[in-house]
Amino acid sequence: MRSMHLTVNSRVRPSRREGAVPVLWLALLSSPIAAANNAPVLIMGDIARSLGVTAVVGGLLVTAFAWALAAATPLMATLQRRRGTSTVLWWSAALIVGGSIVVLAAPWLPAILVGRVAQAAGGAGMMTLAMSLAGSARRMGVIGAGAGIIGAAGPLLGRVVSDAASWRVALVLSVVVLIAVPAVSRYTSRAAAEGPFDARGAIFLTALTSGIVTVPIAPLAGAGIILTALVPLVFHIRRRPGGFIPLSVLRVKIFQSSVAVALVLSVSYFTLLFAVPQLIRHRAGWSADAVATGQLVALVLGSILTMALAAGAAKIGRKGIRWILLSLGAAAAATALFADAGPALLIAAGLAVMCATAGNATQSMEAIAAVPTDERASAVGLFSLSYLLGGAVGPALATLMVMS
Repeated sequence: MRSMHLTVNSRVRPSRREGAVPVLWLALLSSPIAAANNAPVLIMGDIARSLGVTAVVGGLLVTAFAWALAAATPLMATLQRRRGTSTVLWWSAALIVGGSIVVLAAPWLPAILVGRVAQAAGGAGMMTLAMSLAGSARRMGVIGAGAGIIGAAGPLLGRVVSDAASWRVALVLSVVVLIAVPAVSRYTSRAAAEGPFDARGAIFLTALTSGIVTVPIAPLAGAGIILTALVPLVFHIRRRPGGFIPLSVLRVKIFQSSVAVALVLSVSYFTLLFAVPQLIRHRAGWSADAVATGQLVALVLGSILTMALAAGAAKIGRKGIRWILLSLGAAAAATALFADAGPALLIAAGLAVMCATAGNATQSMEAIAAVPTDERASAVGLFSLSYLLGGAVGPALATLMVMS
């Protein structure tokens, strides 16, 4: 298999070689976003009671963050292609800061939802930027493992911060990413806009993403949104093949298959992330603290194994790594469906995070390397969108799984 080293933003002349960004800074650029996404898992009851709403309504804070994270990713990738990595970095930082201030100060749920959306949009930019500057599957493995470990700690960290301060503070964990911004900014650059922005393509894709996220919650409404957005999107891509969604990217078979693998593994992981704690409590009778600790250990171990799997991806080969990931992912899902023992369910969670993060690391490099050089920034955004859709759909599927 060919080397998976690449430079995504080839149109931009950086002040320094972008591939030289220390990988730990890139991990810090994206990992706090995973923690922010998962922080509400164990404190949804506290949030709902504080705001005077039901747990289902309070769960919109999770859904809104995951939706915005997914929907904003291709927008940030397009911004990077048109304006450069520096613009994405500082706009993302501003969105995270502004959104966090709203979350801390707003007294009403709708305003807090707006703040969470802004945080997620900024987080999408940070994660897109980290992927763009990674350069290899090995470095992506480190970034993915960091996100997996910190994301695994997110539920427990959210619980600890909520108990020590408040649930509002727990919802602004993404501000930690600002530590990495000055260091990464030294390796970023600006670019000149190339042609008019494809606003219609962006609107259609955002609507399609919204419909997909809505399906597990309201199937008929979600299906209606998908059909309403998909048909005009298909015609628009044909009329403007070089627009917001480049047709030259969609036609690459390796890109298509890589996206499909990442999406399947992501949906499985985020479903089990939210379902396993409830399944262990219901089936094995564990306490909430025991569940949180056990899940943290399982997810951290799974994330660490990600680095080894990503590092060996080139030797294993494309087909081999996909067979391993999909087989282990299926085993994790089957275990979660049928196992009653707490340790078995924790193993399922660990396998799921390993498969999802390793899949993100390996398949993203395959997908990006396979597309035309000029469209790699767009490929990053579209691939990331497919992975992050799992974070939007998974919690809703977890609710259905636990209820059944």
